[in-house]
Amino acid sequence: MIQIQTFTFNPFQENTYLIWDETKEAVIVDPGCYDQSEEQQLKSFIESNELKVMKIVNTHCHLDHVFGNKYCQDTFGVKLYIPKGEVETLASGKDSCARYGIPGFVESFADELLENEGTLTFGESSMEILYVPGHSPGHLVFYSKEEDFALGGDVLFKGSIGRTDLPGGDHQTLLDNIANVMYKLPNQTRVYPGHGPFTTIGDEKRSNPFVRG
Repeated sequence: MIQIQTFTFNPFQENTYLIWDETKEAVIVDPGCYDQSEEQQLKSFIESNELKVMKIVNTHCHLDHVFGNKYCQDTFGVKLYIPKGEVETLASGKDSCARYGIPGFVESFADELLENEGTLTFGESSMEILYVPGHSPGHLVFYSKEEDFALGGDVLFKGSIGRTDLPGGDHQTLLDNIANVMYKLPNQTRVYPGHGPFTTIGDEKRSNPFVRG
């Protein structure tokens, strides 16, 4: 059974997810830890639960989702996996921070590129990779059919959707992919988003003001 721990980090209140199974092998998804206290919070949880981090994964590479990439690479000695369509987005992180007036951004570089389909594996578990661009050009979602949940990044929120006014965003593409990819998942599927509380596919199909099922 996959366990999920949520940490809310950085000035953008981004959700960082730590997932692991009974083997204690773990994956850090979208490490947004920005300062030393947030880094220590993540590290302490991993150590106290005797988890072994196997990889770091980004759903997409906007700056609030990658603040902690380099720290996690160095601290846990594992590879960083990013979507193949997010290379330019990751490279623009330093400039993005300058525009927002955020100091201290530490650049990171991908070790491996994720294809737009396939599986994310760790321990005895696997999650399907879904390609859901629109918020960003290469955005991926990680979906566990067996356990009815998806790590959704900034695609679909409780009562809202990801913004599309950043470089590489496209509003209609996002709407189409929510309808044709996310809403094809079972209604009971829990969606853990990049910001805010979790929701379910069924709830959003019934009440999301941007995309109705």
